Amino acid sequence: MRLVIIGGGPAGNTAATYAARLGAEVTVVERDVIGGAAHLWDCIPSKTMIATGGAMAASRRMRGMGLEQHEAEIDTPALEERIESIKSRIQRGVEGLLSSQGVRMMSGSARFVGPNEVVVESNGETETLKADSFLVGTGSRPRIPDWCTPDGERILTTRDCYPPRVMPSHIAVIGSGVTGVEFVHMFASLGCKVTLVVSRQQVLPSKDPEVAAVLEDDFLKRGVSLLKGARAIGIDRVEDDKGPGVVVRCDDGRVVRASHAVLAIGSVPNTDGLGLETAGVELDRNGYVAINNHCQSNVAHIYAAGDVSGKLPLSSVASMQGRKVAEHVMGLHTREHRHLDYDKAASAIFTEPEIADVGLAEAEAFAAGRKIRVTKVPFSASAKALINNDSRGFVKIISDPATGVVLGGSIVGGNAAELISVIALAVTANLKVTDIVESLLVHPALSEALADAAE
Repeated sequence: MRLVIIGGGPAGNTAATYAARLGAEVTVVERDVIGGAAHLWDCIPSKTMIATGGAMAASRRMRGMGLEQHEAEIDTPALEERIESIKSRIQRGVEGLLSSQGVRMMSGSARFVGPNEVVVESNGETETLKADSFLVGTGSRPRIPDWCTPDGERILTTRDCYPPRVMPSHIAVIGSGVTGVEFVHMFASLGCKVTLVVSRQQVLPSKDPEVAAVLEDDFLKRGVSLLKGARAIGIDRVEDDKGPGVVVRCDDGRVVRASHAVLAIGSVPNTDGLGLETAGVELDRNGYVAINNHCQSNVAHIYAAGDVSGKLPLSSVASMQGRKVAEHVMGLHTREHRHLDYDKAASAIFTEPEIADVGLAEAEAFAAGRKIRVTKVPFSASAKALINNDSRGFVKIISDPATGVVLGGSIVGGNAAELISVIALAVTANLKVTDIVESLLVHPALSEALADAAE
């Protein structure tokens, strides 16, 4: 079995590793960086900067823990070196794993010239690859609207921010989804003045309103300005008595004057230039490859996974898709095999406090007229949260009132991204709230709030 993978991100490298272990002859073609551009150029750097900002924020809370407070300062060159070091270590790790499994790695751009072959272009040379199966895992890139032109200096995309050339004195963040609020938290933690342009009436419009309310309240306490109900329609560079900067124009006439602006308004799939139409692969109206439960496109031996598949844009989802593709290519789907249930994927937002959720949301259940049981416990009742001097947020568990089966949950607070794993396991394994209640958990620990909410 010959498998050619276009794109070496989480989907591609996971599929390559598993397929090679199962005996496939695997080639990975990557035009940017093994490990994935979106992963290594967006996810890892942003979380690294958020961790640095979190350390600075923690230093500001020292007095509440019986310590003398000291104001930390940013060492931008050291921060940049730290980011590059982490990226390099992850990339080397992925390359080492692929190499150890006998996977051939090619640097270049691949393009289908038929349903069973691709041409790889690299340094002016071309090579044709034929295979039994193909996986398209080319990821995504930041969406750039037609009403502004990023310059990498004052008008930034997310990839210009790790770190920016000059740390902003005042940054306007355009977009109040997951990426937008993470950037608000990141820059606010680093000491920047931040204005968030919110096109709706709440941040995180797709999330639980109670969750959004906690985050909004924390933003306001930290001095973040929220411009609600305002849709950006233009960003202009200016030079005035305040110095160089930008002006963000909104559709209701309001404007924001800042030193920098960053676009955080989603992403677009990297499907252009791949020759997918030549291979007969169909895209949806947004340019994503349409896939079935096995991640197959309409051309059965051509698969798609990761951001380019139009499913949840999460590295964890991409990796699991890659594993499922490898199993399907090698025929293991005929044995015990479970399709991916995207509704049960856990996700997290690395703000402060952290936000995480999984499974059925309260608002979705009410909208569908479904009967549910909702229990909520604030972290202010947690001994560990009080010890940590951070009692913000809560744990919310949603269950079936008739059976007690856990259907979903949300967590707002410290270490939410770690704690949600317990609820995610319960949702995936169809556990009951009593299974959580009867677990003997550590004391004192934030996880005790999970048992309290389940009780």
